Amino acid sequence: MKKIITLVLGVVVAGIFLAPVTSYAQKFMGIAAVVNDEAISMADVDDRIKLVLASSGLQDGKEIRAKIVPQILDGLIDEQIKLQEAKRYDLMASDEDVAEGLGIVAKQNSFTSEQFLEAMQKQGVPKNTLIRQIRAQLGWNNVVKEKLRRQVDVSETDVDLRLKQLKEKIGQTEYLMSEIFLPIDDSKRASEIFQFSQRMASELQGKKAPFGPVAAQFSKAAGAEKGGSLGWLLQGDLEPDLDKVMVTLEEGQVSNPIKTPAGIYIIMLSKKRTITEESIPVRDDLKNSIGFERLDR
Repeated sequence: MKKIITLVLGVVVAGIFLAPVTSYAQKFMGIAAVVNDEAISMADVDDRIKLVLASSGLQDGKEIRAKIVPQILDGLIDEQIKLQEAKRYDLMASDEDVAEGLGIVAKQNSFTSEQFLEAMQKQGVPKNTLIRQIRAQLGWNNVVKEKLRRQVDVSETDVDLRLKQLKEKIGQTEYLMSEIFLPIDDSKRASEIFQFSQRMASELQGKKAPFGPVAAQFSKAAGAEKGGSLGWLLQGDLEPDLDKVMVTLEEGQVSNPIKTPAGIYIIMLSKKRTITEESIPVRDDLKNSIGFERLDR
């Protein structure tokens, strides 16, 4: 899907983070990236930084801003692609859907939509950057539902097998997990990304930032928009490096960064429970869950 992406990352770092961005500077800083002939401006980058800091709860400062530049730009590029794909399939989110999505976000923060927009604007976040993020995610959800999910077949035999597996595990411990995943696409940035993950984990462990909003803004894993939720897992469901850490966590605890060949993970355990007959999902939920697992892969 990523067809033509031209980055001017050096300009981003020099233009934004050696000094605060002024509206005058924005006018001349130009383009941060081009995605299939559509530009992401330096003003877009600056506005998204404000949104990420406001919504994630991360402490503002020159150091944290410098560390989040690549993640911000990667996120904007992914967002642009999602918008382009939704437009290509004529599945763009309507204004009504966006308004409903905004209402859900506002309610999660104990605000009305109007109060939430006002609170964001007081922190310097333009309305358009928030609306764009919501529109991109809803449009992509439409693409996944209408185009991609239908390409994944889940048979009744698949559901029967999953039910049998779950029933065999009655009495075992389940873990309600969430994750943040930072891929290492460029080996030259590995050290930088790991340092950023350490800072992020420290903020999360110190309760200076909430896990869900940080995952929604930074994680590149499927389910990031749902706060990084992985649902209920059993020992052995995650890859070995993550699985080993999962079983050591206490409820509410956030892990240190975990290095893997693909990238860096931070995981959080919300709750633990023992599997019972009553906790096993119904067939329709299992079928849907299996479908999205295969889609993720």
